[in-house]
Amino acid sequence: MSVPLTASKIPAKPVVLVPACNRMLGHHPFHIAGKKYVDGVRLAQCQPLIVPSAEPDEIEALLDIADGVLLTGSPSNVHPRHFGEAVLDTTLPLDEQRDAWTLLLIPRVLARGIPLLAICRGAQEANVALGGTLHQAVHAVPPHQDHRADDSQPVEVQYGPSHDVLVEPGSLLDRITGEPRFRVNSVHGQAVNRLAPGLRVQARAPDGLVEAFSADAPGFNLCVQWHPEWQAASNPISRQLFGAFGEACAAYRDRHRPPPSA
Repeated sequence: MSVPLTASKIPAKPVVLVPACNRMLGHHPFHIAGKKYVDGVRLAQCQPLIVPSAEPDEIEALLDIADGVLLTGSPSNVHPRHFGEAVLDTTLPLDEQRDAWTLLLIPRVLARGIPLLAICRGAQEANVALGGTLHQAVHAVPPHQDHRADDSQPVEVQYGPSHDVLVEPGSLLDRITGEPRFRVNSVHGQAVNRLAPGLRVQARAPDGLVEAFSADAPGFNLCVQWHPEWQAASNPISRQLFGAFGEACAAYRDRHRPPPSA
């Protein structure tokens, strides 16, 4: 039996669900979430809640306690069967356990107007969940450049700025940053091919690749292909993105779970 939140039980900060990835460590399966994403949620002045996985009938209950959702990046790719293709490179990791529930989660998040911030894999799964497709190897599709990181370089170089993004005038990203273009890091082999119906481009790379998009849905939602969570506290653009997300989560919380009066 669920117990409704009383004023004294309302969280001081908005609660942001962070779906976990699945990884074998030794002989045992683990649910994991990158610390940098959790730190990004905290930078947004929100309370992160890592969710290992969920059955379809558990999703609504999770969303009942959510003021926001952050979909993380991951070494794994969305399984291409979800957009009608076979696996192109069998050496690349997949995470079908994550696919199984996040692809159901995303439309429900948007339908409720719960703020959504999706990063890298998270952006890719958002596009797929809503009916879009992906390039499995964007570097092999002219005229696109190679957006993968050089694994021989230190992580600071891999996640360092690599190219500009060109922001769509009048878009949500334009309103958040006030910048027509800025440099981002690029650490991905897959990317948006066909954008799902109802999604709107927010920014592109110089080679035309979709780098950010949002859905025509109530509430704040932004999906980005780069990694704003990397050293976010020292990056002005990242601080603006997480700040806007956090403000949206707080506004959602206040509409649905008003804070106790002083």
